[in-house]
Amino acid sequence: MQKRPGALCALLVLLLPGLAPAATVRAITGVNVVDLDGGPPLRDAVVVVTGDRITAVGPQSEVAIPVGAETLPLPGKWIMPGLMNMHVHFGLVLPGKMQEDAANETDGGLALRMLANARRSLLAGTTTVRTPGEDKDAVFALKASIDRGEHLGPRIWPAGQAIAPTGGHSSEPLLNGFDGPDAVRKEARRQILLGAKWLKIMISRGIASTGEMRAADMTVDEMRAATDVAHRQGVKVSAHTASPQATLEALEAGVDSFEHGYFLTEDVFRRMKAQDAWYVPTIVVSQAGAMEFFRKIGSPPSYLERVQQVGSSHWAALQAAIRVGVNIAMGSDQFPYEPNEGTVASVREIELYREAGMTNLQALRTATVDAARMLGAEQDLGRVAPGLYADLIALDDDPTQDVRRLRTISWVMKGGDVVRNDADGSDVARTLQR
Repeated sequence: MQKRPGALCALLVLLLPGLAPAATVRAITGVNVVDLDGGPPLRDAVVVVTGDRITAVGPQSEVAIPVGAETLPLPGKWIMPGLMNMHVHFGLVLPGKMQEDAANETDGGLALRMLANARRSLLAGTTTVRTPGEDKDAVFALKASIDRGEHLGPRIWPAGQAIAPTGGHSSEPLLNGFDGPDAVRKEARRQILLGAKWLKIMISRGIASTGEMRAADMTVDEMRAATDVAHRQGVKVSAHTASPQATLEALEAGVDSFEHGYFLTEDVFRRMKAQDAWYVPTIVVSQAGAMEFFRKIGSPPSYLERVQQVGSSHWAALQAAIRVGVNIAMGSDQFPYEPNEGTVASVREIELYREAGMTNLQALRTATVDAARMLGAEQDLGRVAPGLYADLIALDDDPTQDVRRLRTISWVMKGGDVVRNDADGSDVARTLQR
């Protein structure tokens, strides 16, 4: 029987790697490239992408566009790295109607809901996320599916479910926490085996839990159990905290990053800076724009009261962290695409950093250069430079002059593929607008 030419070509590709199809080459032309190191922008430039990586960046007069490259003209647009959000829960469930709706959610239903939230987050311009705490291990399957190219979504640095003591934040009302160093070690090892790149420990209460938020729920030995297991495997540990005491104890235990920090003080931030630890503020969850979201999901009055109780102290903590110069990475704790004061949560979080005292450049770096450094991924992410992933967004103007220009995101590329282009009315753009 005579073989079809296509089958013969496929066989040759398998037997002769040198005949494998060449990577797609694309040239983004006519753009201005944002400099996140404080230098002047590169105007009227070309960004060449081969496969999923950037291979050349420079003025159009100096960069030769490879023969046969697909040209992507974006005249006058401003190109910068896609946003990196370091506190995302794709399976987020909060008290109220949202919790009631998810009461009988199956594992499959959770995975599908997370997939939809991941897709919408990418289309909104967030190309990388860290997920500090997701239920039922669904995040590991979600990441694997996105990595295989089966579905659209950001790059994911996953943690499994939050490791909380009995009665601690996220363990209520089932009272099914992890108590004692041995229980913490076992869960840490289980999550790392599944592929966790971070662990999430709950060292104090939070807005969504009951009890005193300033109390320290985990013992130092329990915290040390998590960091010891994690650091031996090159995995980092993140701590949910509202408590100054718990944060100081977690620093003693070697915790790498701290989330929220509603009541943290300047003295605590000085200790954090001395240990080169990270702060992920999630400031949008306690400020005015969050109330729209909480009302939409049917949060009860008791929850709204706790939000209002922490708003001013949370803002003061963020300002103190900025004054001290702590490492800060952007994280929203809302879906990155969630509407918030006329924009989306990822963008509004960055804007609030600017309003709290950062420069425009500092605020932008929390979601690009500095977030990549927090992940240990500087060689792959955070800048528009040769060798890095082609995870890019296009804006109407220079965000280093005003971070609010992030509100004009109209084009998104991940790994060399354009996933959103408002100018051509593509399906993904229409999906985003629904």
